[in-house]
Amino acid sequence: MFENLTDRLERSFKLLKGEGKITELNVAETLKDVRRALLDADVNYKVAKQFTDTIKDRALGQQVLTSVKPGQLMIKIVHDELTALTGGSAEDVNLKGSPAVVLMSGLQGSGKTTFAGKLANLFKTRKGKKPLLAACDVYRPAAIEQLRVLGTQIGVPVYSEEGNKDPVAIARHAILEARKNGCDLVIVDTAGRLAVDEQMMQEIASIKQAIQPSEILFVVDAMTGQDAVNTAKEFNDRLDFDGVVLTKLDGDTRGGAALSIRSVVNKPIKFIGTGEKMDALDVFHPERMADRILGMGDVVSLVERAQEQFSEEEARRLQRKIAKNQFDFNDFIAQIQQIKKMGNLKDLASMIPGVGKALKNVDINDDAFKNIEAIIHSMTPSERTNPAILNGSRRQRIALGSGTTVQDVNKLIRQFDETRKMMKMVTTAKPGARHMPAMGRR
Repeated sequence: MFENLTDRLERSFKLLKGEGKITELNVAETLKDVRRALLDADVNYKVAKQFTDTIKDRALGQQVLTSVKPGQLMIKIVHDELTALTGGSAEDVNLKGSPAVVLMSGLQGSGKTTFAGKLANLFKTRKGKKPLLAACDVYRPAAIEQLRVLGTQIGVPVYSEEGNKDPVAIARHAILEARKNGCDLVIVDTAGRLAVDEQMMQEIASIKQAIQPSEILFVVDAMTGQDAVNTAKEFNDRLDFDGVVLTKLDGDTRGGAALSIRSVVNKPIKFIGTGEKMDALDVFHPERMADRILGMGDVVSLVERAQEQFSEEEARRLQRKIAKNQFDFNDFIAQIQQIKKMGNLKDLASMIPGVGKALKNVDINDDAFKNIEAIIHSMTPSERTNPAILNGSRRQRIALGSGTTVQDVNKLIRQFDETRKMMKMVTTAKPGARHMPAMGRR
């Protein structure tokens, strides 16, 4: 997402390169290009115009310091305005009540059901909540079964009533079921339609009236562009929802909805979905989104993902093993598993400043670790803990068992040895190295 917009904005800022100062003429030329870039990214026309007008007013009122180039100042102004445009700061979900009730709304195909599962998983794993999913989409044949499958996958109960076509009653009963079983959060998945219609709006308004949710979230497919903004406005007029969820931001989307929706409905974007996996859900941070749009990466989000997977205790254990030169293939594959849990590899790489642009046309396969895992799994327990015994015949057997070549096995062992040496050097480089901070905390 936003790759084209990032490139276009970079070209726009180059118009100010070499300029000694900001003038009305060079700002007008730069902002004309910025406005075109926003419109090409499917940003609402009024939003794009207001955005560039605000930047112009700010830029012309700035005194450029001798140590700051006009292009750098413009990037800073655009960054600040992008942050303000998308909400300024992250906003929490309101979870008041016993149980707290979150009502999902949106069109069919927007990813409501999948998001309901992701949200339940997020609150269960990160917030220690005990959620219950309520299956209130009684029209789409596969909706209830899909929610059950997701519930099983993440270990969250799903409440449904076979044969009952009254979603209002099902939602009420789900809340009673949650109280009975000590669940402190109910996430209500509702029906969607292919387009906004009166019956749909009346039904979800009735559910809202009956269960009085503490939070109403509107789920929208980011790939629908400006239609997403128009649909959000119609839903907000009827439901007065609390926040927006943008799904499929990992797809081939121009991202205009993310930049327009806040201005049009005046409601915050609270979450963004970036994949099909149950952990592919991020809290929306406007400043971090501005960083990514301007090609600055998102190191904070990368560190947060690492912290969720790596515990301080585990980091210290590894440190001790590395210092004693006992780091083995069991530790190596455990680290690979943790990295894979952090998400899509290309998405992770794009969070590192400068790397996203470098990898723009590079295809990073999520199965990049497949051969490495196959080779390590083909080793015996003693070979994994004592790599020094891996002689020629053992390597041949491992290659045969993993469906790889002896060259592949040799290459992995060589890389492993180099990695182990480098890690030992880093750990023992300073007298106080044993006290160095852990990779992450849980």
